[in-house]
Formats: sequence, C-alpha cells, structure tokens
Amino acid sequence: MSRLYLSPPDVGDTERDAILRAFDSNWIAPLGPEVDAFEQEFAAYLGIDNAVALSSGTSALHLALVLLGVGSGDEVIVPTLTFAASAFATRYVGAEPVFLDSDDASWNLDPELLSTELDERAAHDRLPAAVIAVDLYGQTAEYEPIAAACAAHGVPLIEDAAEALGATYQGRAAGTLGDIGVFSFNGNKIITTSGGGMFVAGDPKIADQARNLAAQSREPALHYEHAQIGFNYRLSNLLAALGRAQLAGLDAKVERRREIKQQYREAFADLPAIEFMPDAPFGEPTNWLTVITLDPARTSVTPAELCAHLETLDIEARPAWKPMHLQPVFRGCAVRGGAVAERIFATGVCLPSGSSMSAADVDRVATSVLGCLDVGRA
Repeated sequence: MSRLYLSPPDVGDTERDAILRAFDSNWIAPLGPEVDAFEQEFAAYLGIDNAVALSSGTSALHLALVLLGVGSGDEVIVPTLTFAASAFATRYVGAEPVFLDSDDASWNLDPELLSTELDERAAHDRLPAAVIAVDLYGQTAEYEPIAAACAAHGVPLIEDAAEALGATYQGRAAGTLGDIGVFSFNGNKIITTSGGGMFVAGDPKIADQARNLAAQSREPALHYEHAQIGFNYRLSNLLAALGRAQLAGLDAKVERRREIKQQYREAFADLPAIEFMPDAPFGEPTNWLTVITLDPARTSVTPAELCAHLETLDIEARPAWKPMHLQPVFRGCAVRGGAVAERIFATGVCLPSGSSMSAADVDRVATSVLGCLDVGRA
C-alpha cells in the first residue's frame, strides 16, 4: 500500500497545463501576467479588492508587521496554540510576542482573555503594537469580539488565515476579518503554489505599500532608486499559474475535506475515547486537517504512541501544535492562560485529510486508529 500523507498537494492535468502555458509564454522571472491574474481572481474569491501574491505566508506576516510600524521594543499578542511562523514574524521586526490561550469553542484566540489583556494593558499604558489572530486547522477565530476589543483600544488586527482559505465567519471569508489578512500556499495547504502566500488588506494604500516593499522597494525611476529597505518577497509567474488552477478547484477541495471529516466521525462514533476539534457555531470551517483528541480517562494510548503506530503502517499523523509558550525559543515570554492549549497538545492528533484521499484511504486510517486504541482501552 502507498504511503498516506497528512495533507499532500492535490494537483492534476489542469495544473500541469497551466504551468506549461506560463512556461511557453516565456514569463519565467518573478511577476508577470499570471501573478496579476492570480491576485485579481483571489481577491474576487474573497469578495475584496486588494491582494498581493508573495513567496510565502510568513513573508506576508512579516510585511504586515513592518507596514503597521511594529519594531524593537514593541509587543505583539499572538495565540500560543499556533504554528511558529505567527510568532517568528514578531521577532523578525525586533518585537516580543505575548502569548494568549485558546478558547474551547474554536481552539483559537480566546476573545475574553484578549479583552482582559488589552484592558489591563491600557490601564498601565502598555498596549501592544498589534494582535495576530490565527485560524487553526481551517476554522476561524471568533472575530466579532476580537475585532471589537482591538478597535476599542486602537490596536491593529492581523488575521493569519494560512490554514483557513475557504472558511467563513458569519458569512465573511476568512482572511478578510482583520486590518490585514495573510494566507499560505505551502505544499500542505488546501491549495498550493509549491511555496507561496498572499497578503490582503481592505486599504488599497496598504496593499500598494506591501507590493512595493515585496519588490525591493524600488522607486519609480529609470535607475534603481531606494528610499526604504525592501524585501525579495514576490511570487513567480510560473507558481502563480499553478495557483490560479488550484484556486479554480478550491470549493471542491474544501467540500472533499469536509466529507473526510464526516467519514472519520462515523468511523469513530462508537468510541468514546475519541473526540473531534469542535465546529464553532459562528462559521463554516474547511477542515484543512481533521484533528481528534484522545481522552486519557478512556484510553492509555497517547498521541505520540498513536502517531508511532500509524507510522509503522505508512500513515503520516502528527500531534496538535505544541504551544508557543512551551517552545524553547520563546522561553521567558509573557503568557496569559495556557491550560487549554496545553490540553489540546497533550491529547490532539492530526489525521490524514488531503482532498485527494479516497474513501478507502480514509477507512484505512480509521481502521488503523481503531486497531491501536483497541489495545489501549482503559
């Protein structure tokens, strides 16, 4: 049997034809008509006007902080339960992350903790330079109270929607719920450009500034003139062609991942030791990854043991994100709460969820999980 990966690229003839079209056009260098079209089509999908195609989601996060003026001596609030890029970008600009816990409803940034944190900081004239909210595993945070808390104190909000393209919050597209939104097209995301990302903003001036910064901040002159430090962050024309083809199939890919989670739910319905990441009532998740939790009161099997068992069967699985406040690189950083994130890390397992999986593939994973847990029943 072939190896089952956690979230492999889902590509085919459409993507191959798109890359060859771009290749045959001889637009091989960064930028070009495919990049322009990708930005326009991506913005249209989200229902906004401004999108900037970049080399990665991390570069989009970095530019967001740069454009908000975040720098040395500043602090940025970041959820502790996240992939490290959300916090790394804060260090790129010389600022310090302050980690906040998740809520149980969505596993994302806890709105009540954020409101309390901002109120207390305002009372001591120590407001953060920005808040980064992350949409984990294809589900948005609860943005209405998060945005309200930020607005009340004049703190900019960045939405890291790297894992949530195609999700919605109260009918609005993920990535459009903050002052700036960022996406990733890494190889394991719902759509991929091999490596790549997107920066989106409601303010066209901010989008134009991001576009300029990402292209080495070149001034409009015949010679190379630079008035500020720039970055080499723009997406290549070839990869943008791949992105356009992937974007055209996004809705089908999202629907398939939702079906996969439902098949897992049905397979584990009679096993009380397994629960699922909750579907929050305020939106529609994509289920980028199906994440289960193992109840230690009902099974002695740990996430690490389950992942190791699946690996012997050539099935990739991983624990849930390790909280940032537990990471050695961020030792000593401020944190509010943390128990929810620690519990999710201690009990969570990400299962293969790629949109190219067949029903038989999902059944193979489910059967393998059940086989492992059967010997670990409490």
